[in-house]
Amino acid sequence: MRVYKPTIGMEIHAELKTEGKMFSNAPNCFSAKPNINVNLIDIALPGTLPQLNHEAIELALKAALALNCKINKKMHFDRKNYFYLDLPKGYQITQHNTPIGYDGYIEIEIGGKRKKIAIECVHIEEDTCKSIHEDDKTYLDYNRAGIPLIEIVTKPVIESAEEVKLYLTKVREILRYLDVSDVKMEEGSMRCEANVSISDTNKLGTKVEIKNVGSISYVVSAIEYETKRQKEILSSGGQIKSQTRRYVENKKKTELLREKEGKNDYRYFPESDLPLVEISEEDIMRIKEAMPILPDQLYNKYQQAGINEPTIKAILSSRELAAFFEEIYDQKTAPIAAKYLVSGVLKYLNKHGLTLKETKLTAKDFNELIKQAELNDQQIQAILENLLLGKGSLKENLKQIKEGSISNEDEILTIINEVMAENKKEVASYRDGNERVLKYLMGQIMKKSKGKIDPQKAHQLLLSQLS
Repeated sequence: MRVYKPTIGMEIHAELKTEGKMFSNAPNCFSAKPNINVNLIDIALPGTLPQLNHEAIELALKAALALNCKINKKMHFDRKNYFYLDLPKGYQITQHNTPIGYDGYIEIEIGGKRKKIAIECVHIEEDTCKSIHEDDKTYLDYNRAGIPLIEIVTKPVIESAEEVKLYLTKVREILRYLDVSDVKMEEGSMRCEANVSISDTNKLGTKVEIKNVGSISYVVSAIEYETKRQKEILSSGGQIKSQTRRYVENKKKTELLREKEGKNDYRYFPESDLPLVEISEEDIMRIKEAMPILPDQLYNKYQQAGINEPTIKAILSSRELAAFFEEIYDQKTAPIAAKYLVSGVLKYLNKHGLTLKETKLTAKDFNELIKQAELNDQQIQAILENLLLGKGSLKENLKQIKEGSISNEDEILTIINEVMAENKKEVASYRDGNERVLKYLMGQIMKKSKGKIDPQKAHQLLLSQLS
């Protein structure tokens, strides 16, 4: 029986977060009305010349360094010649022979082992127009024409859809932390293409390209389907044709776009209207020194501080939240701070669809609040919500909580007895040896008291009453 193994190469196109376009001074803005952010260069009016955006060079350099690439210190741009309706000039300005970064890698962890995914190159290019298809007509939005991109190309070293998922998630996370791209796949600012082949030998099989897939989960689904399709063809004695295919989301399958009859000849040649770009060692050192701590480093740091894995992942899922945590980070209080950052702050933000900047919470107040040893969990959560909403200062909230707390033992016993009377089955179950219901009874006591009782004192008195 033949065993076919997949070999996958990935291409990521990520739009850079620059103010202007790659070769013109038109704004780079996703939300604008169609054909508003356009100038004469973008529509390829004869006689217009490209103007190099140095901000895009810096962002691309930052990304290449974070992906462990070697840097081309002297590079030029090239013309990639092909004719398609979304390409105003009839060619695309890109980098072919001298990409800004090459021979890079990132590491993923799969099956408890670390694996390096080799990156062939990171190159800069301009985006095309956005094609909008309606019925039998196609409309063009020139707002996207000329937006700066980086294309990140791996070597064909990926061996499964699961590895692809880990790789794409990692790259997306890195680009977001660097703040070089917003990597919003739903808006098209990060797009993926997969090259898939299978073989039962050490030689690579015939490559099939899957174009412009719109989410990481769809990429995974597309690769799984394509791997299965190719295996079925080879197992039945057929041959794989070199094709470009697209992923159809509602059918969860790939479909033919076009056959590839031979190697594409883009007739690359140097872009004569743009100067040679030189990157100095000083430029590289300046960018490296200004780079933020990346997720892998933060993960190791937080793990060593004793924070559990789900909490770490929740913090790192938001660049803004991770930056806030770094601002208040103290290794001694890190686990408790992380707990309230996720269970209190992140939960509130997700519930109300807000960012941290849109709330009134400050790092100073958060830090002081979690150090209030006399407060119980519910009291801290209540104050946190007030601080997020801007309801009173921390001092005012602490005063209100302390004045409203129940410390009298007789009052606490009254509440405990009421809860026991309302939960006779649970009380009987506990007295029959089921200690798990103790947590439930404690929860009812804290709920009835609105979190105003000290949990430790309530726990002691509840045990006394139950026995």
